[in-house]
Amino acid sequence: MTPSPASTDLTRRGLVALAGAGSLALLLGAYAFEFIGGYAPCAMCYWQRWPHLAAIAVAVLGAGALPRVAGIAVGVAGALAASATGLIGVYHSGVERGWWPGPSSCTGDAAGLGGLSGEALLDPAGVAPVVMCDEIPWTLLGLSMANYNAAFSLALAAVWIVSIRAAMRPADR
Repeated sequence: MTPSPASTDLTRRGLVALAGAGSLALLLGAYAFEFIGGYAPCAMCYWQRWPHLAAIAVAVLGAGALPRVAGIAVGVAGALAASATGLIGVYHSGVERGWWPGPSSCTGDAAGLGGLSGEALLDPAGVAPVVMCDEIPWTLLGLSMANYNAAFSLALAAVWIVSIRAAMRPADR
């Protein structure tokens, strides 16, 4: 039995809504850790938030009934956004675990202090606190927030890919 055009579109729209809701949940979770839990984000944590915002925007745009090509384009854009935040999460996870070096601006590298005088180094008013990207402030079952973001975001990328397949199904067989 072949799906009707309406059920194919409904399936695609449902998958798009699920993927967008997943990115929204991950983003709200990050904000809850920051504003309720008091965990200040590092630079790479912020980097992981932007693609979630893009995926949410794509999901909102793609939630309606769309022509086949537009449905495919929405799925591709969403998959790229979810993959981007997932891959940043993998990179961040590796930095946290010491598998590879991270950006010198937020890891233990003090190379950025070379141009400061001794007086400037000792003046707390001129120094903004830096949250280190290579430190793990919170874990659950041995996994950090970056680990969870990577895993869930890559799972959401798979949902977006399934939405592409749903959009590619021919209306009549």
